[in-house]
Amino acid sequence: MNDYFLKYEDRVPPPPLPYSAARELLWQFLAVVALVVGAWYIWWRWTASLNSNALWFAVPLASAESFAYFGVLLFVFNLWKDEPIEILEAPTALSDIAPDHPNGMRKLSVDVMFTTYNEDPELVRLGILDAQKITYPHPIDIHIHVLDDGQRDGMRAVTDAEGANYISRKTNEGFKAGNLRHAMEQTSGDFLVICDADTRPFPSILENTLGYFRDPKIAWVQTPQWFYDLPIGKSLQAALRHRFGRFAGKFGQTVEKVIGPVQTGTDPFVSDPKMFYDIIQRRRNWANGSFCCGAGSIHRREAVMEAALRSFGTKVETRTHATEEIITVTSKENQIASELMDAIRTEAATTEVLTPYRFHVSEDIYTSIVMHSDRERGWKSKMHPIVESKMLSPQDLLTWTVQRYRYAGGSIDILINDNPLFRRGLTFPQRVMYATTFYSYLAPIWNMIFLIAPIVYLFTGISPVSAYSADLFWHLIPFLVTLELAMMVGTWGVSGYAAKASYLSFFPLGMRAIMCVLRGQEISFKVTPKVRQSGNFLTLVQPQIAIVLLTGIAAIWSLGALTLGTTSHSTTGVVSNVLWGFNNCLAMAGIISAALWLPDTNEGCDENAL
Repeated sequence: MNDYFLKYEDRVPPPPLPYSAARELLWQFLAVVALVVGAWYIWWRWTASLNSNALWFAVPLASAESFAYFGVLLFVFNLWKDEPIEILEAPTALSDIAPDHPNGMRKLSVDVMFTTYNEDPELVRLGILDAQKITYPHPIDIHIHVLDDGQRDGMRAVTDAEGANYISRKTNEGFKAGNLRHAMEQTSGDFLVICDADTRPFPSILENTLGYFRDPKIAWVQTPQWFYDLPIGKSLQAALRHRFGRFAGKFGQTVEKVIGPVQTGTDPFVSDPKMFYDIIQRRRNWANGSFCCGAGSIHRREAVMEAALRSFGTKVETRTHATEEIITVTSKENQIASELMDAIRTEAATTEVLTPYRFHVSEDIYTSIVMHSDRERGWKSKMHPIVESKMLSPQDLLTWTVQRYRYAGGSIDILINDNPLFRRGLTFPQRVMYATTFYSYLAPIWNMIFLIAPIVYLFTGISPVSAYSADLFWHLIPFLVTLELAMMVGTWGVSGYAAKASYLSFFPLGMRAIMCVLRGQEISFKVTPKVRQSGNFLTLVQPQIAIVLLTGIAAIWSLGALTLGTTSHSTTGVVSNVLWGFNNCLAMAGIISAALWLPDTNEGCDENAL
């Protein structure tokens, strides 16, 4: 096993972002101001700024701005409201989570499930050992299961050696979802704790989360995922001293005294999920819109099975009615004999598969939609703010690509083929929350326009706006400034630039996922590698490299043309688009450098690295 991560064993997760009512009010005020100013800007763009002589250029750019503004609207709705952090008292017996249960005095039982396929058994062993350290303030039955879809003797040996229960099956139908379904048929715990092969649960995971289930409507609780092996990099002082010597280190120290701490070599793949869990998911609690993200989630078995049975019944009835319609049309009979209808219904029930977790590459969010839309049962979810487990981060760009492509493709597939916006049972706030998630994966479409637009102008001198005049900046700059201020306050405590840059540079992978789904191709389930893959990954970022090269060449070309006065370039237009293009290149630089990144084997040894 590649045990590079063992040197990070003593790391502890960061605390959750504290709730502040005053900051929330300021965020809401600034967000409203930004949206109003933004609407004013978008209205002006369409009514007064389009270059009528180049509508082929002007209309796509204005459309891209409009689509991006709509994304801001959704994001503001998502971040609108937070809740104070509260840890509820852990339940003592079954009656605390199921008041009407006839065996209410029975102690609770929990199944901790590690799903694995081809990961190193020694990695899973670490998770088993940590699960054995889970504590609880009351008597409780905890059973640890290893769900091995690889049918490996080595995995069975590790499981047996650590006293856990080994579960395997003959096929890999349904991938992870099918693996979980098969395990549920052989277990009976009141709760399921879902772990990936590299998940390392903390002792407090049950004590801090089962209290939510005192509400009999809570179906699952998601806990934040934390990558404890993310590189923390080096201070600017240490990095300059290591590369250029002592005097360069002194210069770096002076810079940090002026502008504050500067870390280099941190999280090259922008894998830190704090923005997603501590901001985006946590702010969905008020709308009952936080969805399951797989590893680190705790599920009420009753809810999972009940939702599966309801979904199964609906599918059987749909298949039965479809068959009945075919027969009546073919035979021209108005009514089918009851014996034949029973046979049709039996056949439909036999054909359909009972799936507690939907067989889908994004089974976690798909199952969340199914359960949230069960209006009759009224299932609820909760995003727990405190980290209760740790896991490994992507160690190379290939691994990162596999993971992000699966996320994007699975989400877009749900959007196209089973759009939750039109699913019965979801509340309006829930629809908007899911829409925010799926809409974000369409952003590569308009982000490509934002990346190409400055290149087009710098090469041709053709402007998408009527003029690069003071009127343009009078409308644009207030929107950009108010939006930046609002987002800074709304995401206070989490660095936002790296996430925005990654969002922009994601465009090739996102477009590939969109085109794959539109062509009807299946998004295959590939297990995210847990060890570093070797090789040169620059081939994965060729589109981003092309953007940087084209922008640089276009900037040089425009400056030359402006100097010679041979084209229609304007000084204001060239300066504006060069700055715009430079910002795009900075965003691309992050993922390009990630393709060349190698872990620092000496990280943590330098006293100034932290």
